[in-house]
Amino acid sequence: MLKPFQLIGLRMKSCVVISVLFLYSPQSFAALGDDASSINADEAHLNASVRVTARAYYSIHEMQTAKGTVIRQYVSPAGRVFAITWKGFSPDLQLLLGDHFNEYLVAASQTAHHGRGVHVETNDLVFDSGGHMRYVVGRAFLRSQIPSGVSTDELR
Repeated sequence: MLKPFQLIGLRMKSCVVISVLFLYSPQSFAALGDDASSINADEAHLNASVRVTARAYYSIHEMQTAKGTVIRQYVSPAGRVFAITWKGFSPDLQLLLGDHFNEYLVAASQTAHHGRGVHVETNDLVFDSGGHMRYVVGRAFLRSQIPSGVSTDELR
């Protein structure tokens, strides 16, 4: 039988191993600001089907998950994801925002929240989301990545 201190040590080691695996596991999602080349991996990861719509200054890669959430990734001619929108069940924001997730967390913690909506703006990142537990709509985009000639009103 293990002594209490041995149990604590074993639990701590397990937590560290799990944390390391989580932090260093490969991210397959084409997150905000990333190269769009991994969108096919997103399709498999989310068990979703992808439909691509070409626009004058960008393309929209739309996925619908098994739960019915629709995620749109807006891709510039340079192949970068400059905006992401969603509607349906709340998506995994860490996957969607990628490297910008911590920036969002810090800004959101310093922003007053009114009602069921969240609006966050930093120098580059703009994040809007609202709804309730079973249905949310939202968008996030990077001002610096929006192609010339594109209005933020188009990002829905």
